Amino acid sequence: MRTMSARSLFLSISPELSTIREAQKFLRKHFAVTPLVKAPSLSQSNAQAYLKIETGLPTGSFKPRGALFALATNLQRRSIEEVTASSTGNHGAAVAFAAKTLGVRATIFLPKNPNPIKLRKIEDLGARIVQTGSEDLAGAFERAREYSSRPGVYFLNDATDPDLPAGPATIGMEILQQLPEVTAVFVPMGDTALIRGVGAAIKRLAPHVKIVGVQAERAPSYYLSWREGKPVPTETCDTCADGLATRMPEAANVAAVREIVDEVALVGEEQMIDAIRHLSRHEGALAEPAGAATTAAWRHREPIPGRVVLLVTGANLSEEVRHRAGI
Repeated sequence: MRTMSARSLFLSISPELSTIREAQKFLRKHFAVTPLVKAPSLSQSNAQAYLKIETGLPTGSFKPRGALFALATNLQRRSIEEVTASSTGNHGAAVAFAAKTLGVRATIFLPKNPNPIKLRKIEDLGARIVQTGSEDLAGAFERAREYSSRPGVYFLNDATDPDLPAGPATIGMEILQQLPEVTAVFVPMGDTALIRGVGAAIKRLAPHVKIVGVQAERAPSYYLSWREGKPVPTETCDTCADGLATRMPEAANVAAVREIVDEVALVGEEQMIDAIRHLSRHEGALAEPAGAATTAAWRHREPIPGRVVLLVTGANLSEEVRHRAGI
């Protein structure tokens, strides 16, 4: 049962509409509104599916929305000599892009064996890379936090930064403007900054719209936390969807997700691979596993009547995943 304290926490950590509109105005200076397209192969007579395609943004994912806005906001408040991040790849590339765009040094902490495509993008953007040797993001986070305790360093942490969610919240604003009659939005859930932003925008303006979060079966920490109403960490998060590979939920994020998210679906590894294949062959859309997770969830459930939006959030596929998907 939802409590008033949880609702109050959600309101305190979710971006206000005024902030989201400020982010929207700022980000329009750097890139255009992303396309929302019909997906005939995923539609049924009573349920029309649409794809919100974020893969054309700089670095090939939605992540620059949050990184760029958060860094710009904090540069207005104080002097920043260096920005840091811990990441499985896409957030690191986004922070590197934001740093290069705004003229700040960047250091990105990565776990062992990162996605080589994402690693190369971070390198090409001029950021310094520290591979921590940890199996997952938790170890990289600890190293980044320790390093960032020095003066003049801004740790732009995707999971906890209070300014970042206003960036991805602009996706929700765009969806409502592009498809006012939307009935449901499917959103991947990794560290939850995306769904907290998109959900906040949509629930503040159109609370009847259903928000469906999607996690990997092999990285279900926020699904378990959403169900139990408290942080439920997992021992591992071994999934091909590195963008969904979280295992240590934040309590505040759990409270926010429980207020925003109406349903959470879990998808298997082969379901995501099959969704990548389907999007490529039938809709001409390229998606990495996390970016195809919403399509996987939609294809393996009862349809929601009306007009449903599936977020395609990233297209940085490793060669291994391409091979598995046959694209």
